[in-house]
Amino acid sequence: MSQLTSTAIKEFKTGFAGSVLLPDHPQYDEVRQIWNAMIDRRPSMVARCTSPADVVHALNFVRQHNVPFSLRGGGHNIAGNAVCDEGVMIDLSPMKKVDIDQQHHQGHVEPGCTLAEFDTAAQAYGLATPLGINSTTGVAGLTLGGGFGWLSRKYGLTVDNLLSMDIVTADGQQLHASESENADLFWGLRGGGGNFGIVTRFTFQLHPVGPNVLCGLIVFPFEQAKSVITQFARFTETMPDELNVWMVTRKAPPLPFLPEEVHGKEIVACALCYAGDPAEGEKLIEPLRGFGTAYGEHIGVQPYTEWQQAFDPLLTPGARNYWKSHNFLTLDEGVIDTIIDYASTLPSPQCEIFIATLGGQASRVDPQAMAYSSRDANYVLNVHARWETAADDARCITWARDFFARSQPFASGGAYVNFLTEDETDRIAFAYGASYERLVAIKKQYDPENLFRINQNIRPA
Repeated sequence: MSQLTSTAIKEFKTGFAGSVLLPDHPQYDEVRQIWNAMIDRRPSMVARCTSPADVVHALNFVRQHNVPFSLRGGGHNIAGNAVCDEGVMIDLSPMKKVDIDQQHHQGHVEPGCTLAEFDTAAQAYGLATPLGINSTTGVAGLTLGGGFGWLSRKYGLTVDNLLSMDIVTADGQQLHASESENADLFWGLRGGGGNFGIVTRFTFQLHPVGPNVLCGLIVFPFEQAKSVITQFARFTETMPDELNVWMVTRKAPPLPFLPEEVHGKEIVACALCYAGDPAEGEKLIEPLRGFGTAYGEHIGVQPYTEWQQAFDPLLTPGARNYWKSHNFLTLDEGVIDTIIDYASTLPSPQCEIFIATLGGQASRVDPQAMAYSSRDANYVLNVHARWETAADDARCITWARDFFARSQPFASGGAYVNFLTEDETDRIAFAYGASYERLVAIKKQYDPENLFRINQNIRPA
């Protein structure tokens, strides 16, 4: 593997319209830092792309010089795949253009966009597509791994709403991928992560949403967790597609609607969003209030964009994060008891266990329609260990791994690839299930040398 010489870097700058950051550049440390502070890597060069031509130029360079490279969109991936040691970080974050086609309800989005930027542009026309729940996440990484959030029960996963993509493949070609053009590549891109190339533009189907939605939180004492989570599990099995309710158990943050004496105590909360007429939503959510005797609630009609950012304060960059995740068909007593056991021994004030509810439209898509195949996953559980200092690494990671092992007997097949950490390469084939062999064949066709390998890697052999 050749090292980057000053001559090679000088040659690279010729014909590259974006900016190039070397380790002595004042912006270098800021740009190489990503959301998960456990990841601290130093690329030899950061190539900040401004156009598809820049992407082609950067990709041709790393291929010709045989240097490792990483792709940065939002820099939010838990495994830290956005940044590499030595080599080149191909930084797509300056490519933030969003075009909304109001007439056809479509959104054209560049790979540097965050969820907040896409949501804001689409909501200017009362439109949205299903995205995640932390607005600083990058659209590109979220989409390529599947993508789900508050709207997924009504409108499906993020990839279910993907109409086409422009992509630069390993040989530097610019291709268009859709159901009618390069259909095999389009199949693999919808869930296959960054294994097949660099997407320079996404086109999404948009839907009428908001601009105001009924949403909010109901917070219950942890002592009522068994009753609350059991009722949550039964309620979510039959609720209409327009309603989504998630569960989280953690220590209470200092929310203004909670009594001060509750702050820092273990709680169990139901978070909800109703993508329909708020008056109808109020009737549907009334049973949630009977799950227990709540410490407090904050439910009302607010802009969809504000709800999409409601959890950002709990998910700021700069903390150390480690996740473990399972899919579930149902939430039975065994997994509920395991959640309660581990939620009573949280190793840091920021750790949490949350359950995202899927089903609805997300479950009606044929598992073979695209690379994302876990259509039977009605619930995605994420144990989110989060803490501040390296001294707590072992304690927090052990807690997450122990919980993961204890809850595994109750889980279903597959896993959400966006939640896999860098030490879970053994779970990649498991995550894709029946889709895996076809993904290997597509990888062999479009990236036979495994150029795109700093990711949840699908090997071409």
